[in-house]
Amino acid sequence: MPVGFRIVAKTEYSLDKKDGKTKRRSPVSKNEHYQALLRQAKQNHIPFQFVLNDVWYASADNMMFVKHELATDFVMPLKANRKLALSHADKQQGRYVRVDRLTLEAGVAREIYLEGVDFPLALVKQVFANEDGSTGIQYLVCRQTDLTGGQIMDIYRKRWNVEPFHKSLKQNASLEKSPTRTVRTQTNHLFASFCGYIKLELLKVSTQLNHFAFKAHLYLRALQVAFDALRQYHPARLAA
Repeated sequence: MPVGFRIVAKTEYSLDKKDGKTKRRSPVSKNEHYQALLRQAKQNHIPFQFVLNDVWYASADNMMFVKHELATDFVMPLKANRKLALSHADKQQGRYVRVDRLTLEAGVAREIYLEGVDFPLALVKQVFANEDGSTGIQYLVCRQTDLTGGQIMDIYRKRWNVEPFHKSLKQNASLEKSPTRTVRTQTNHLFASFCGYIKLELLKVSTQLNHFAFKAHLYLRALQVAFDALRQYHPARLAA
């Protein structure tokens, strides 16, 4: 269930060093939005034990924020080029290696020290099969170093729920069909889409139908009612 959202307003202009073009940007970074949403969730007394996010938010600063300011745990993925130390002594000496150059047994957690993070983490290598038959590798780090690799992967798997949430928000709650043009109306449309999604979740509980099945059921019922109404106007022709 959604518990908060932020609007990204690109009100500033900057010069792109690569192509020399002027582009719009937001004065608030994605990591600042990330921390503000989590801080608000805690202020609203929403109980949570782990923070789960994708690799875009797996910065050392965010890890420190979750651990020290929120006083909670996290599971985050790492990019293959992130640097880490295999012991506290290595960290103190600045001996770091890239995570993808380590020999790791899949599914087995080991304690590591990430560059820029002042506490140890549990690292696990996750190997999975893609839909096209290829093999993918994901590196996960967890604040709780006493968890097994399987436990860490099971916890992070819960993050997948955000993907069907985005899909349903766009296709069933009309987020992507907004006719709005101003900040106020765009914000209102986004909030209304969130409310629609929450109502669909409540209907899913009472009807035992997922969002897409419930939407199809409504369409079918609407077609049946329309067809019955049409038959009242042309009963003989439709009967033939």
